[in-house]
Amino acid sequence: MYSMSDLSPRRAAILAFIHDRVDGQGQPPTLAEIAQACGLASRGAARKHVLALSEAGLIDVTARQARGIRPADFRARADRLQVPILGRVAAGLPIGADAGLVDTLELDARLFAARPDYLLRVQGDSMIEDGILDGDLVAVRRADDAYDGQTVVARLEGELTIKRLSRGGAHVRLLPRNPAYAPIEIQPDQEFAIEGVFCGLVRRG
Repeated sequence: MYSMSDLSPRRAAILAFIHDRVDGQGQPPTLAEIAQACGLASRGAARKHVLALSEAGLIDVTARQARGIRPADFRARADRLQVPILGRVAAGLPIGADAGLVDTLELDARLFAARPDYLLRVQGDSMIEDGILDGDLVAVRRADDAYDGQTVVARLEGELTIKRLSRGGAHVRLLPRNPAYAPIEIQPDQEFAIEGVFCGLVRRG
């Protein structure tokens, strides 16, 4: 059984796209539209992720309907969060981050694997294979440590970036999810800290 703790960046992107289409356009997406928007190879690949999200209780799927995919009880007020947007984060080379409050969004709590503390806007394309695109808002839960393989927001030499964390012995690397970018090897003399872990994504049309 798929659980909220397993919400990968790819499935978070798919869930965000479904919410965006239903809330913004009043019409659920088809599997073909999900595949195209989220960089999946086929309708079958989209169906696999949709079924996992349905098993987790995050969406409702009506069989034999092209547009039968809807957020589960999206309008329930008890599950709404006010989440601040704080600056931006690089999906590419690290960029400076504005720590000030940019905006606040009211969002469905079930978009997220854990309750987020804030959102950061993505700039760059180094995480596209995980479904994190330029302009997306990534939800971040504050944490000063993370497990190997988790997607994290890290501060490197005073600048923020979002990457997948890799730990191997004494070595720490930040891995992009785009072959056009090289991994970032953290050197012992560099200023490095984990600021938080990825827990969801918001895509606004």
